[in-house]
Amino acid sequence: MAATRFEIVAECPETGARAGLLHTPHGVVETPVFMPVGTQATVKGVLPRDLADDLGVQILLANTYHLFLRPGHDLIRKLGGLHRFMNWPRAILTDSGGFQVFSLSGLRQVTDEGVLFRSHLNGDAHLFTPESVVDVQVAFGSDIIMALDECLGYPATHETARRSVARTVRWARAAWEHYQRLGDVPPSLFPIVQGSMYGDLRRACAEELVALEAPGYAIGGLSVGEPRALSLEMVGTAAPLLPREKPRYVMGVGMPEELGEYVARGVDMMDCVLPSRNARNGCLFTSKGRVVIKQAMYKEDGGPVDENCSCYTCRNFSRAYLRHLFLAGEMLFCSLATLHNLRHYLDIMKDLRQSIMFGTFRDRVRELRAVSGGEG
Repeated sequence: MAATRFEIVAECPETGARAGLLHTPHGVVETPVFMPVGTQATVKGVLPRDLADDLGVQILLANTYHLFLRPGHDLIRKLGGLHRFMNWPRAILTDSGGFQVFSLSGLRQVTDEGVLFRSHLNGDAHLFTPESVVDVQVAFGSDIIMALDECLGYPATHETARRSVARTVRWARAAWEHYQRLGDVPPSLFPIVQGSMYGDLRRACAEELVALEAPGYAIGGLSVGEPRALSLEMVGTAAPLLPREKPRYVMGVGMPEELGEYVARGVDMMDCVLPSRNARNGCLFTSKGRVVIKQAMYKEDGGPVDENCSCYTCRNFSRAYLRHLFLAGEMLFCSLATLHNLRHYLDIMKDLRQSIMFGTFRDRVRELRAVSGGEG
């Protein structure tokens, strides 16, 4: 029996947006949900205590490729699994490492067996196969694990994408068969729909993967250089083909104003490095747009980053102080800025969920579309 269970509690009759509950071995996750990215078993600069208590994060993502290389899945298993290793009591999703491996141009070779790649750390050779990637994530003790897939850059020819889809489907079947042979293991395995930016290939891939009757499905291969409109089109093509009663996860998206667009297409789960990465680079997201904190206009600004935000940063510190920290290169800036940006994303998802429950989802999406660009 699958270790996760999904239930839909409300739907938008106009768009099909869903509010749901994802039951995992480490707690219930309210959906739609944004998952902060903790690539190396940490969300950079943020204490797990703050993620859980101040931000109320119910699930976060960690990266198989990076943790496989350092410190290694055997060590993590020996020390009690990823939850104990990073002292995180709530749900964890680990990706397959496919995106990272396929971004190693010149350092990897793809075959039908898997991906032979060289570590970006020391050059050592490793082989990821559909089966070994499942084993690594099972060793982590993740709540949700991903099947190995082939992620193409943009643009790609139709023939290249067709061959890639065929390989992704073969790998998903091999991963699923291996996963089932392991018996009663805690994680739930999600296959990943690929197909580059071709609707016919997205449909074909989704139809093949649905036959596996997996507990959930992901849509990958986005945010690889394509226009945003094309990303949304591919999600809109694939999502309706996935089982209504299963959670749908779109990987690696998006900007704050885009979150509602994905939810409107029936997406339940999202992750992206943007809120934390942009925070470290001095770009803060607010209810009125983006704030580039280094700008001189904030030098004497005694107000919070966002007067509509209740995060620890906005409750306690001014834009002027944050600008000072950023220009001085102080580590505290990264922590405070990341707390704020994550809170902004989480608040958007909370508002979207409530709007689905209350029947005002379309209005909330229109409000998000209006907030782009920023103050400077």
